[in-house]
Amino acid sequence: MDGRKCKTSNLTRRGFLKRSAVAAFGFPYVVRGSVFGAAAPSNRIVMGCIGLGGMGTNDMRAFLGFDDVQVVAVCDPVTGSREYGHWYRNGWKGNYLGRVPAQKIVEDYYSGKTHTGDFNGCAGYVDFRELLARDDLDAVTVVTPDHWHAVISIAAARAGKHIYCEKPMTLTIAEGRAMVAAVRRHGVTFQTGSQQRSDRHTRFGCELVRNGRIGQLKRIIAPVGPNNRKAPPFDYKPMPIPDGFDYDMWLGPAKRQPYHKSRCLYTFRFILDYSGGQTTNLGAHSLDMAQWGNATDNTGPVEVEDLGGRFPRDGLFNAPTKVHFQARYANGVELLCKTDPLGWTGARFEGTDGWVQVGRFDTYPKSLSQSVIGPNEIRLYESDNHHRNFIDCIKTGREPAAPVEVGHRSATVCHLGNIAMMLKRKLKWDPAGERFIGDDEANRMLDRPRRSPWTI
Repeated sequence: MDGRKCKTSNLTRRGFLKRSAVAAFGFPYVVRGSVFGAAAPSNRIVMGCIGLGGMGTNDMRAFLGFDDVQVVAVCDPVTGSREYGHWYRNGWKGNYLGRVPAQKIVEDYYSGKTHTGDFNGCAGYVDFRELLARDDLDAVTVVTPDHWHAVISIAAARAGKHIYCEKPMTLTIAEGRAMVAAVRRHGVTFQTGSQQRSDRHTRFGCELVRNGRIGQLKRIIAPVGPNNRKAPPFDYKPMPIPDGFDYDMWLGPAKRQPYHKSRCLYTFRFILDYSGGQTTNLGAHSLDMAQWGNATDNTGPVEVEDLGGRFPRDGLFNAPTKVHFQARYANGVELLCKTDPLGWTGARFEGTDGWVQVGRFDTYPKSLSQSVIGPNEIRLYESDNHHRNFIDCIKTGREPAAPVEVGHRSATVCHLGNIAMMLKRKLKWDPAGERFIGDDEANRMLDRPRRSPWTI
């Protein structure tokens, strides 16, 4: 811990909880109402942010920008590191990312809005359980490595917190079903960070497909980008754990391994203990678009087959270096997912009368782009801001743009592809029972062991 566990004064919609806060030096601090514009205290969503790398910090900044949201706590086992994110939406500029930098971002933001420069009411935690134990929180972001998503999200649902969880939603298929069950059981709002669901071009393209503008849908091509990090050499050596990094907490449910900087932070994506390579990282976008346009949000393919996926033979990274698999749906549509060397992420829907591409919107014939979806045709969920949609759905109880079942089903297609590429054979899949048909070896890959005490 960094020694700062400062709680702001919050009047939440749960009942005008009158609490004075303890700032960094122990003085009570009340957040001025002017900070939040016209948002009444009873209508604010009080948030905590778990995971403050590049994407986690971006998500936190997005929620900070809403007058009816108040960020009061952040959590990360990393105190601060320049190696934590590979890109930064507001400009990298050599900034550190992690717990303490996130606290500073929050405090600077609210200080600027108070015009006093003295706001210091954001608590910092290493252990997410301490953050979830706060009874003043309405919602949390979960933007950790993938192997933590299920454990933290299920704990958050049990604590009654609404959840914004980044993609890919899960590390395993079994985790996804457990997350769906927890969200439904506890009645919380869950938004998967599949932001293309709030993109008007993606929505319009999928509406064109769903309304038969390209004739009968026959095939979907869903590319993913190549690996964008170089693996350590096969004879890599363990490294000392950096100061300010709780490595054991970072590992969490994953098996204990010697520390190496390329095991953690952004490059965790290329190690199967923590993620699924670009199949799940970028495939969570491409395959989600494919699911939306194919009207298969609540189901999945019935068959999946390796077409030449490749994995490293040695070294620290062991996730696919080349993605290439094919799936088939019950409606006859074929899905091809493969590595695109230029890094395009999207989906191309090919039909008997033309095609539509989303991610980089295009159509054939070109006139399709000027088509108008009529009032009596299929209209898909409309959202123009993924973060705003989450907040609005917390307040209204409406299902968000990318709810938990959608996130689970899209991640499942990613995992099916990885399993098929590992086993190098065609697999039959039952999307209703969520089991492989007649293949015990494949079914053993639906989940992974977790290190005690972490369970789902």
